[in-house]
Amino acid sequence: MADRAMIFAAQEYRDRLARLQAEMAAQGLGALLLTTPADVFYTTGFLTRFWESPARPWFVVVPPSGDPVAVIPAIGAELMGRTWLQDIRSWDAPDPHDDGVSLLAGVLAEHVPAKGRIGLPMGQETHLRMPLADYARLGAALAPRQLVDATACVQRVREVKSAAEVTKIREICAIAGRAFARVPDFVAEGRPLSAVFRDFQIALLTEGAEWVSYVAGGAGPDGYGDVISPAGPAPLRRGDVLMLDTGAVKDGYFCDFDRNFAIGPASDIAKRNHAALWQATEDTLAALRPGLRASDVHGLLCDSLRRHGATPSGGRLGHGLGVTLTEWPSFTPLDHTILRAGMVLTLEPGCVTAEGRIMVHEENILLHAEGAEILSPRAAFDLPEIAA
Repeated sequence: MADRAMIFAAQEYRDRLARLQAEMAAQGLGALLLTTPADVFYTTGFLTRFWESPARPWFVVVPPSGDPVAVIPAIGAELMGRTWLQDIRSWDAPDPHDDGVSLLAGVLAEHVPAKGRIGLPMGQETHLRMPLADYARLGAALAPRQLVDATACVQRVREVKSAAEVTKIREICAIAGRAFARVPDFVAEGRPLSAVFRDFQIALLTEGAEWVSYVAGGAGPDGYGDVISPAGPAPLRRGDVLMLDTGAVKDGYFCDFDRNFAIGPASDIAKRNHAALWQATEDTLAALRPGLRASDVHGLLCDSLRRHGATPSGGRLGHGLGVTLTEWPSFTPLDHTILRAGMVLTLEPGCVTAEGRIMVHEENILLHAEGAEILSPRAAFDLPEIAA
């Protein structure tokens, strides 16, 4: 086996492979087909921004034993050759007549008997990164083999992070923490929110992020209207609460936490709700243990917010984190996923501060057998005030 690898030592990927193949065996799968950037990166270490181009599909086949096979466009063969994989099969893409379908079908047929089952993630928070028409052609070429849902197979493995993965998430959390510490240097009354967003991204890159996949936020008196809008030209005003949220990336791993700032003296409403969000996070951190359900965490956050005089907002109040900005599970009343040691999660309580106004607070954590550890630099209890 090759010992060369990208990002991690090759043994890290072999360990992941062993866990995936154990799940495959438990589900009776003859192979696992992976098509998305996160899953391909997770199994191979193949890291590139070329995924931004939708012109080419990329595939990794995980057999029931032995190493994965990369079935990829020729443009990526050299880069994939720097990973630990040795079996790399390629075609000149894009090909409007046969864009890797025949090659992929042949690889799958090598590993899966005629009446076997091929797993493919098909559930929530997955997608098929190949043309639907090609997927139909692949199914026809492989018949009577079945393509079946393998969402749980991939989720259960990716949910629990290795020590090497946690180290990467710690690094990007520290980078983002340093960028947040620089916010008072470029935020002031009268500055357009769009300029603040640009300067925040610059700070993230300057501090060591490789790219900034996600920046969002908002600003307004006593809170903001939502937490996903792009920044507009409106200037910051005295009395606004500014929130910045980032999913910055280092070595393929994300952080995802936000911070709130008052422009000028903070109002009593803003201070009270910020304190409630901070305390709800603190209370939930103290209670978190493996064995709780995701829905239990949602309940803990909401109950604490109410105890501290805040009105919980709707939506999920946190999620998994890793090689994508959001992973499983979701902290909602409907997600009953059992939490396990080794999960990296976000706690993201939100509250309603006024009609049409909310505030949110987010931290990144690692769940240990004995409780939770904060990976993001902990926010201050008091809402920071930036002199107007």
